Amino acid sequence: MDESTQPATAAEQAGESFLSQSTVLIVDDNPQNVELLQAFLEALPVRIVSAADGIEALEKVKEHSPDLILLDIMMPRMSGFQVCRQLKSDPATRDIQILMVTALNELGDIEQAAECGTDDFVSKPVNKLELLTRVKSLLRVRHLKGELERALTYLNEMEQDEDASGDGIIPPR
Repeated sequence: MDESTQPATAAEQAGESFLSQSTVLIVDDNPQNVELLQAFLEALPVRIVSAADGIEALEKVKEHSPDLILLDIMMPRMSGFQVCRQLKSDPATRDIQILMVTALNELGDIEQAAECGTDDFVSKPVNKLELLTRVKSLLRVRHLKGELERALTYLNEMEQDEDASGDGIIPPR
């Protein structure tokens, strides 16, 4: 059976084919938390990578270019707040979606997470349905941003080609 006649997966039927092209980085210093999040994410056709602290997370970002990071806040060597702030301040990594996963639930912690640039957050203990819904939503946003960037680049190239052709037609702006 070739690809064109294979039955569509549930994700493809739901318009979620981008999930199979997505990489999720889980960052937590507690191995049991990493295992739990990995088990929850097995329901999705995503590639999963993990890191045990913020320093290792930054190395994994360079190595794997994740689409989404599930980021614990309270970690040794470098907190999730610091990791988030560093990634969001770098043009090469600022579009990576970040979902902070934290036991912290004070208003000040939520405000600090927002100030760092997190895209969303979820409190521990993590609810599987809530996590999967947020992960799919954030990956959809990442995918749509990528499509928009490609479309804008294409349109810009087309406009430049028209300008260079000298056909006298001035494209609308």
